[in-house]
Amino acid sequence: MKKIILRGLLIFGIIIFAGIAVIGAMGYKMFSDALENKSLSEAAEEIREMEDFTPISELPQTYLDAIIAVEDHRFGSHCGVDPISIARATWNNILAHGLVEGGSTITQQLAKNMFFTQEKSFIRKAAEVFMAVKIELEYSKDEILELYVNTIYFGSGYYNVKDACGGYFGKSPEDMTDYECTLLAGIPNAPSVYSLDENPELAEQRQRHVVEQMVKYGYISEAEGETISSACFA
Repeated sequence: MKKIILRGLLIFGIIIFAGIAVIGAMGYKMFSDALENKSLSEAAEEIREMEDFTPISELPQTYLDAIIAVEDHRFGSHCGVDPISIARATWNNILAHGLVEGGSTITQQLAKNMFFTQEKSFIRKAAEVFMAVKIELEYSKDEILELYVNTIYFGSGYYNVKDACGGYFGKSPEDMTDYECTLLAGIPNAPSVYSLDENPELAEQRQRHVVEQMVKYGYISEAEGETISSACFA
């Protein structure tokens, strides 16, 4: 009986390994094809040339800290891919028999926004990983964060941080309050759910989670977090 179980586990392991290898190969081809159509530098330059592009120097530090805390708290230390997040997501996907969790880093999300569709597939996910590593090799963390906030969707038809600030708050990104910074940082996780125009109550709940993550990872104290969350729109 033990031999049968071990043999079954071995076969299962081989099947899993073969599947990963195939997905990896197909993902690498998708990654290569994307770069043949447009180089990384060309894609980045297109973003920077947008009329509503916002340099990182014009973004409040509270907003940048909030984005990292809630989206990718190991952003400063990983190489574009977070093995811990991927392992957790992989296990959850296996349990769900499908792609229900991505474990994406900020860099992976940027790679997706720059080159790939929003379609959920393991092949696209693999391509995204290859592209994220390349981005990390060629750009600094500040450059990656800058490109990221200029390519993410904030709901209500706002596709970058400047549009979102103007649409939701009637101001430029540099003029956001700490409350607005944490409120805005929470929206991209699920734009249709946390849109301030559609679900302001849910957006406020998400804002409190953002603040909790900032406290958890040492960006602010508990007292500062309470002050931010109790504030109102300026």
